[in-house]
Amino acid sequence: MAMYTNHPVSALPTAPTRETTGHLLLRAWCVFLLVLALGGVGLVNAVGPIVTAVVVIASAMVSAVVWLVSRPPLAVRRLPWLAFGYLAWATASIAWSAWPAASVLTWLLLVITTFQGLFVGAVLTWRDVVRAVASAAKWVVGLSLLFEVAVSLLVRGPLLPGFVIPSEGTDPVAYWSRDNLLDGGRIQGVFGNANLLAAVMLVAIIVFAVRLAAGAPRRVLLWVWIAVAAFLFVRAESTTAYIAAAFVALVLGTVLVMRTARRPGERTRWYLLYAAIGLGGGAAIWFGRDALFGVLGRGADLVGREGVWAEVIARADQRPFIGWGFSTPWIATEPLIDGWIVDDGRTAVQAHSMWLDAYLQLGGIGVFLLALVFLAYVWRSWFFAVDRPRWDLRDDRPHSPLTLLPTLIGALLVVQGLTESGPLLLWGWMFVVLFGAKIKQTPLVGVGPSEQSISIERGELTKPSA
Repeated sequence: MAMYTNHPVSALPTAPTRETTGHLLLRAWCVFLLVLALGGVGLVNAVGPIVTAVVVIASAMVSAVVWLVSRPPLAVRRLPWLAFGYLAWATASIAWSAWPAASVLTWLLLVITTFQGLFVGAVLTWRDVVRAVASAAKWVVGLSLLFEVAVSLLVRGPLLPGFVIPSEGTDPVAYWSRDNLLDGGRIQGVFGNANLLAAVMLVAIIVFAVRLAAGAPRRVLLWVWIAVAAFLFVRAESTTAYIAAAFVALVLGTVLVMRTARRPGERTRWYLLYAAIGLGGGAAIWFGRDALFGVLGRGADLVGREGVWAEVIARADQRPFIGWGFSTPWIATEPLIDGWIVDDGRTAVQAHSMWLDAYLQLGGIGVFLLALVFLAYVWRSWFFAVDRPRWDLRDDRPHSPLTLLPTLIGALLVVQGLTESGPLLLWGWMFVVLFGAKIKQTPLVGVGPSEQSISIERGELTKPSA
């Protein structure tokens, strides 16, 4: 016989699970680290190298403490050992370095960048990593636009680093901003360099688009951020960035096509087709560079880069196996660097090619180690993007848009590394370590030692309950 009761059968309603304050603070700290990597050059321009060095070292100390306290799951055998090998060779080069002080200083930057990349990948899940990179990109995009607007409306003229108004006769190469936002010229953002601005804006466009594809909230705002980043990207007028964007688009198309393969061997024809397109396109760009760079308003020698490369190769050939000693970037005040290569009226601080930079500093052995690092990164990120997630007999799970980010960033770095040394420091090297280590530690989004429970993504727990 049915009985009336005031006690409900179902469980009492509970509030939805929310991220803990600790997890929110952890992700905010990682966002700060990524902003520091993406916009570190802007910080140097704003407060100078000494204050920047203090901030960088202090941030590493804080991250070390957080790592020791949180103790995220970490498989030692799945660490990026090839990147550690390159780091070890850079460390050994201090013994025979022709510029030991510069070697120690820049080696410290390399160590900190490597550690921070490992830290972000270890304490955040894949979803949080992508969110953190997107948040950091928003800060850099917003600050670059705000900086250029402020210079045009408030300063109304060029500006030097340290917020100094230049005197008459100052070389425009030294300008932090050239006040070109409203007159149609190239803009440089907080970086003080149009090529650096364009590369980071391309990173921003990539990560915003990945977030859109992953179904992120506030989609209209994401489209606005993409539009702002695209505006700054176009106004930077960087030839290297244009070519990199085309290559990124080609890689994206290839990945999406590869994902449609259903049978073993079906990808082979697509690999052959895209390899032909890639090689043919590269050959066309190189042999037709006179016409192409003329259209883009650049010289066929890539704005003097061929002359820089010739000087670098000539010196590097004097120590072809072990190099002259690690120094990325070069320190302009070093006697062997000061006045050696003058680019646009200033002493060059890079070889405008990560491969030639590695050859000069670490010799053929360094180039070999660096090639292994990037080959491993490109290989793992490629299959991370094209392979369907699978850890049992099911083979019909959908691909995650988040897996596109490492391989698209890798495509950008490969192209940028041909004419810039950016992939060897700051955000370039940090992303290689971060994504390379993250793919090894957690090859499946949401599955693995560091992502074994939804509670870790929501910030409920750092370890599964017993």
